[in-house]
Amino acid sequence: MALDSKIPQGPIASKWADYKNKINLVNPANKRNIDVIIVGTGLAGGSAAATLAELGYNVKAFCFQDSPRRAHSIAAQGGINAAKNYQGDGDSVHRLFYDTVKGGDYRAREANVHRLAEVSANIIDQCVAQGVPLAREYGGLLDNRSFGGTLVSRTFYAKGQTGQQLLLGAYSAMNRQIGRGKIKMYNRHEMLDLVVVDGKARGIIARNLVTGEIQRHSAHAVVIASGGYGNVFFLSTNAMGSNVTAAWKIHKKGAYFANPCYTQIHPTCIPVSGDHQSKLTLMSESLRNDGRIWVPKKIEDVQAIREGRLKPTQIAEEDRDYYLERRYPSFGNLVPRDVASRAAKERCDAGYGVNKTGEAVYLDFASAIERYGKEQARIKHLDENDSQLVQKLGKEVIANKYGNLFQMYEKIVDDNPYETPMMIYPAVHYTMGGIWVDYNLMTTVEGCYSIGEANFSDHGANRLGASALMQGLADGYFVLPYTIGDYLSKDIRTGEISTDLPEFEEAEKNVRSQIERLSNNNGTHSVDYFHKKLGKIMWDKVGMARNAKGLTEAMDEIAALREEFYKDVKVPGDINGFNQELEKALRVADFLELGELFAKDALHRNESCGGHFREEYQTEEGEAQRDDKNFAYVAAWEYKGNPREAELHKEDLTFENVKLVQRSYK
Repeated sequence: MALDSKIPQGPIASKWADYKNKINLVNPANKRNIDVIIVGTGLAGGSAAATLAELGYNVKAFCFQDSPRRAHSIAAQGGINAAKNYQGDGDSVHRLFYDTVKGGDYRAREANVHRLAEVSANIIDQCVAQGVPLAREYGGLLDNRSFGGTLVSRTFYAKGQTGQQLLLGAYSAMNRQIGRGKIKMYNRHEMLDLVVVDGKARGIIARNLVTGEIQRHSAHAVVIASGGYGNVFFLSTNAMGSNVTAAWKIHKKGAYFANPCYTQIHPTCIPVSGDHQSKLTLMSESLRNDGRIWVPKKIEDVQAIREGRLKPTQIAEEDRDYYLERRYPSFGNLVPRDVASRAAKERCDAGYGVNKTGEAVYLDFASAIERYGKEQARIKHLDENDSQLVQKLGKEVIANKYGNLFQMYEKIVDDNPYETPMMIYPAVHYTMGGIWVDYNLMTTVEGCYSIGEANFSDHGANRLGASALMQGLADGYFVLPYTIGDYLSKDIRTGEISTDLPEFEEAEKNVRSQIERLSNNNGTHSVDYFHKKLGKIMWDKVGMARNAKGLTEAMDEIAALREEFYKDVKVPGDINGFNQELEKALRVADFLELGELFAKDALHRNESCGGHFREEYQTEEGEAQRDDKNFAYVAAWEYKGNPREAELHKEDLTFENVKLVQRSYK
C-alpha cells in the first residue's frame, strides 16, 4: 500500500504558506469546548501544550517525570539551528533545507524539511522573547557556532546547556497556562494504551506511578511527544527512563512505525568503562568546532598509551593521525555524525583505540587553546611568545565556550581535559525513525498525532547536530497548532468524550491484564537482566555496522529472549503503589518487541544510508552506498500481532528540489 503523505501542491517555497491560507479554523469560542491530550512534556510536547492552551484549547499534559523540567530535552547541550544568517556567511532557508536533506542521506521528505527550515528563524525570536539566555557576541547580537555537516555557522547556543535553557522557556510558557487552568498537568503518570473510538483517537489509559491507579482520560485528539527509543540498546546517551512505550502502544493500535533502523550513533561520547554502567554521557558535538580528533599513527605508541608508559601529550605532532582531517579535508572534524562515528570505529577496529578496551579516540583542544591564547594576547597587547600566558588566556576562552562540558568530563573521568585530550567513542544517541506521520503530523490513526523525536519525519537516515531542538520546537510552537486545528474544526459539536465507552473499558482491561501477568510471574531474573541482554544483541548485531547474517540471528535471539522474559522475569513489589521495577518491566516488554522490528527493518533495507550501515553495501573507500533505485522510500510497518509479521507500506520519496547524488564531505 502506498501511503498518502498529504503534501500540498505547488512550489516547495510556498507550500506551507498556501497550506495555512486554506485550512479550516476553530473560532476562539469553540476552542474552549475541545480537549487535547499531550503525552510527553519535553521541547516538542511542552511547546505544543503551551501553544494550544494559549490558543484556547483544554490541554491535558502527561509526563512520567516528577516535573516537565525533567524531560530528557534538558540533556541537549550544543545548540539549536536556525537560518538567520547573523554571521553573513551565506546561510539561508534553502541552504538549511539542503544541508538537512543531504545530511539525512536523501531519505527525508522534502516538504517537511523545507517547512522546518522556514520556521526555524521564528523559534529563535520566540525563545529570546521568553528570556532564554542564548549566547551573545560583544556587539549584542546572538552568537552562532558551526556543527557537523555544514559549512556555515547557524547554531544558536547557551554554553553547553542549550536544551535545558530552551526547556525552561517552554516550561515557563506551560506554567502560565497551568496557572490559568488551561493545562491540567499529570506528573508521574505513564500512558499505557491508546483508546480508539470509531477509528479516531479519543483518549488514553494512564497509570499513576505513585499510587498505581489505572486511569481513563478522554480527548478529541491525542498527541504523542514522548521522545526516542535509543534505550532499546540499554546503553545510550538517553536518560534511563526514556522509553518507547507511548509510541509502541499507538503502533499496536494502528499507527505505522517508520524506519526503526535509522538510529544515530553519536561520535562524541565518553567511552564505556565496564559492565556496571547503566547509561552513557554525551560530550556535545559543539566541541568538534575546536577539538581535533586523532589517534597515534604507530601501533607501538598505542600499546604504550594503553599500558600507561606514554601520555598522549608526549606524542609528536607528526606521529598523530588526524584521521577526519585526512579523509575529509573539506569538512574535517565537522563531518556529520554518522561519518565521524564510522571513521572512529574503523580506526579502533584496526587496533588504534587508545583506552584499555581499545574503543576510544582523542578529542584534543591543545591547538585551539594556543590559537585563542595568541589571539587574546594580541588583542590585549601582551607577549604572544609567552607560552605560559598564552596557555592561560587560551584556556579562559575555551572555558567561556565549553566550561560546563569540560567540568562534566572531569567529574566523570577524573582527568583534566584542559591539560590532556578527552577520550571519546561513538554511542547510541538519537532515533531518526519513529511513528509515521503525514504532512499534518497525524499518524495513520485518525486524530492521533506524533511530534518531535517520537515521529520519523524530518531527519532522514541521519540527523545533523543541533536539529533535534529545532524540530521539537518547530513542531510544537509553529506546525501542530495549525494542522491540528484543521482536524479539530470538525469536532466543535462533538461534546465531551465519555470515558464509559466500551473502548475505554477494553483498553483498561488489557492494561490491567499485562500488569497482572508480569507481577504474578514469580521469575528468577530482574528486568535489567533482560534489558542488558537485549542491549548486547542490539549493539553486537544491529549496531554501527550490520549484515544479513547478524540481523537474521538478532531477530531469532530477540524473539527467544522475549519468550524467556515473560516466563522468567521477576517483578517484586505491589502493583497498587509506587513500583519502579513494574515501570521498567512494562517498558522493556515494549523494547523486546521493537528490537525485533528494528532488526527486520534493517534486514529488508539492502543499502547503506546515514545511520544505517550494511557491511554488504559500501564503496571501495568504506563509505555508505545507497540504492536510490530500489530504496528511496520510507519504510512504514503495520503491526500484525507479532513484530516479525509486520506488513511493509512504502512512502516513495520524490526529490524535485535537491539532486540525488552520492554524499561527499571530502
